[in-house]
Amino acid sequence: MSRKQQVPRPGSDLGDDDTGCPILHVDMDAFFASVELRERPELAGAPVIIGAPGARGVVLSATYEARRFGVHSAMPMTRARRLCPQAVIIPPSRGKYTEVSRRVMEIFHEITPEVEPIASDEAFLDVAGARKRLGRPAAIAAMIRARVAAEHGITCSVGVASTKFVAKLASQHCKPDGLLVVPAAKAVEFLHPLPVAALWGVGERTERSLARLGIRSVGDLARTPVETLRRELGPAAGTHLAALAWGRDERRVTPHAPDKSIGAEETFVTDIEDPVRIRREILRLSERVAARLRAGGHAGRTVIVKLRRADFTTLSRSRTLREPTDVAQELYAAACDLYAASGLENTALRLVGVRVENLLPADEVARQLSLGERESGWREAERAMDRAARRFGRDVVLPASLVPPPFDGMDP
Repeated sequence: MSRKQQVPRPGSDLGDDDTGCPILHVDMDAFFASVELRERPELAGAPVIIGAPGARGVVLSATYEARRFGVHSAMPMTRARRLCPQAVIIPPSRGKYTEVSRRVMEIFHEITPEVEPIASDEAFLDVAGARKRLGRPAAIAAMIRARVAAEHGITCSVGVASTKFVAKLASQHCKPDGLLVVPAAKAVEFLHPLPVAALWGVGERTERSLARLGIRSVGDLARTPVETLRRELGPAAGTHLAALAWGRDERRVTPHAPDKSIGAEETFVTDIEDPVRIRREILRLSERVAARLRAGGHAGRTVIVKLRRADFTTLSRSRTLREPTDVAQELYAAACDLYAASGLENTALRLVGVRVENLLPADEVARQLSLGERESGWREAERAMDRAARRFGRDVVLPASLVPPPFDGMDP
């Protein structure tokens, strides 16, 4: 069963009743690709794919022209090229996307403090408090679309609804460059024709379980007794899906939702067996993760190493530190110990990752040094590197072991 959902768009963009619909879901259209096309207008209308061009690269973004050939994000680049051999491949420029994302989010915060980013290219807004100043939710949505286009040269789609769940579905169904209001009174009418896969929490396995019960649409699920769903899917999942099928979603827009973890990983162009090179990559990733921790004002206690063999089997190992840290050298030491204890030191690996969990606000973490213990100096050194990176770029100051050779087998 195809997971692509087709649904009629009720009413006109601004003509529908948006009473009781304070929730907006704003989603940038093909965000990374759109940012690149601002500087390459000659590619407008062409199939464009953003991703590392290496054999093991994956698609990060694709224009709608490329998507018509079946290309989608997270697809291996080799498959994307087979599906759309005429596509223009552009390597990603992550710093550029981060900056545009930051500026777009600033537009949202000028409208309301109730902004919940859920990715670099999408966010929920609760505009109930902005109505008196800026007008109806649908008018605010139209204003957002106009400002994003005028100020940043990219388009976005906006769903307007009474709940987060319905607002997100609305933005999906008016892409690209659209605005869709789902009136509170028409939410059930909007939902029930949809395939059951539209519901949050319905993956392929759950979809198969529901199909065995003859449930293929949201309306089918809504008409199924809750006890049947609980028995088939479990109490929590059954209750959750029954509520969504009737448009009930009690979740509020939560500004500044705390990060649960911060990590980075790298897929090698060719499998690497040399422990020295693996440790060098662990240091590179530890530096990246520590910089992100400090940039977000976090420190973390649990260090996790992810190791993927050439046959795609993946092993993860974790260690909880005595004290939270945002220092790369401390993350690196723990990660190397985990790598050594994994039994994979002389095994060919295709991917290595480092992640930190159990995050705390850095300004609330008081480092209690033992009597006579002295600071190592790494924190001060790394903060100095942060300042240099902000001014001159991340690669200006590096640990000596990370100064790259002419070719080290990594994706560009």
